[in-house]
Amino acid sequence: MTSDPAPLYGAHLATLQQRAETALARGGFDYLVIPSGTVQYQVFDDRDYPYAVNPQFKAWVPLTRNPGSWLVFTPGKRPKLIYLQPFDYWHVVPQAPSGYWPEHFELVVIRKPEEARQHLPGDPARCAILGEAQSALGEHAPNNPAPVLDSLDYHRAFKTPYEIAMMRQATMRGVRGHRAAERAFRAGASEFGIHLAYCQAAGQDTIELPYNNIVALNEHGAVLHYTELERVPPKPLRSFLIDAGASFGGYACDITRTYASDTGSEFQSLIDAVDDVQQRLSADFRAGRDYRQLHLDAHLALAGVLRDAGVLKVSPEAALETGISAKFFPHGLGHGIGLQVHDVAGFAESDQGGTIAKPEGHPYLRLTRTLQPGMVVTNEPGLYFIDLLLEELRAGEHADAVDWERIEAFRPFGGIRIEDDLVVTEGEPVNLTREAFAEGR
Repeated sequence: MTSDPAPLYGAHLATLQQRAETALARGGFDYLVIPSGTVQYQVFDDRDYPYAVNPQFKAWVPLTRNPGSWLVFTPGKRPKLIYLQPFDYWHVVPQAPSGYWPEHFELVVIRKPEEARQHLPGDPARCAILGEAQSALGEHAPNNPAPVLDSLDYHRAFKTPYEIAMMRQATMRGVRGHRAAERAFRAGASEFGIHLAYCQAAGQDTIELPYNNIVALNEHGAVLHYTELERVPPKPLRSFLIDAGASFGGYACDITRTYASDTGSEFQSLIDAVDDVQQRLSADFRAGRDYRQLHLDAHLALAGVLRDAGVLKVSPEAALETGISAKFFPHGLGHGIGLQVHDVAGFAESDQGGTIAKPEGHPYLRLTRTLQPGMVVTNEPGLYFIDLLLEELRAGEHADAVDWERIEAFRPFGGIRIEDDLVVTEGEPVNLTREAFAEGR
């Protein structure tokens, strides 16, 4: 697989046009209209919120900082890009489109957002307009018709070679950040300092990252979405969990690693055991596999790790059946990824709607579909020592199923998560994350 998206873009755009034609026919519309999104200001202030591009828009063009633009697709015609390039001396004005992609569009440059109206289809009722309400321009208001969205979102799970190349580029950025973050941790930096080292190495500021960095030292690793970034490093420094991604042309990577300050410690052995589970699971991310079963397989494997570490006194099967394993692994195994970190249609039964239910007792699983070639999904098993969940376990009927002294020994380290991004193929899965780490050596 190539990491250069340029020669792959034409085929990608053709795939989007074919998908759009099908979706429009399903919904009974003549035009697909997608606003890039607008800038929104904070209440009682003149400061704007960070702009986030409409994912439906950046699927067509690698533009992420262009509010006020529009894309129009009419079946059988060249797509039209209405490109806002305002007269403005307060801010940097977007440059004229350049590179490998503009030649595929009918390009219309406007100077004011309201000028887009004259270039949109005449009858808004015949348009499927995908976006947020604040992007409305007169009667051209987003209607987000379900038949169109159901069709487009379902097929968005199947990435084109262009999209995988974009994600490779994002992954290389993310890996650079992760390597710098580990170095900063080993040097004794604070969470905030590690975060800054990550951003510097990845070459992206916080608002450019696909999600807020999780930089957790010691027991903070037990908070699944910890984003506080303390300014003073704790003493002693025991462990480090980082869940951080990067973006490229609107596509995301999502990577998690965990480290022990003492590489000869029991906690390091636990990290190594989880990493082994993660890699064995990754090898099974193959076409035809039910992701729900992979999630349950992860529970059994992680419960086995806990039993080997002396934490569990019961079998992995008993830990899964009674819900004990969920006290230590409370989130889902992973999710789709691409234009969004948690990509859409993870539960979609088909491109015409419907939902594939989550396994009973596993409410936080984000993906229930059967894996098929072209899907890109994450694999992120974890083990955590979370006070709230441990208190529930201690107060319940299965309190004697664990060794509480062993739990107390691991609590100060917080938790462990290992996460890679995997491309499902007809054969061996492609691990974008591990490949990028190997290339960076």
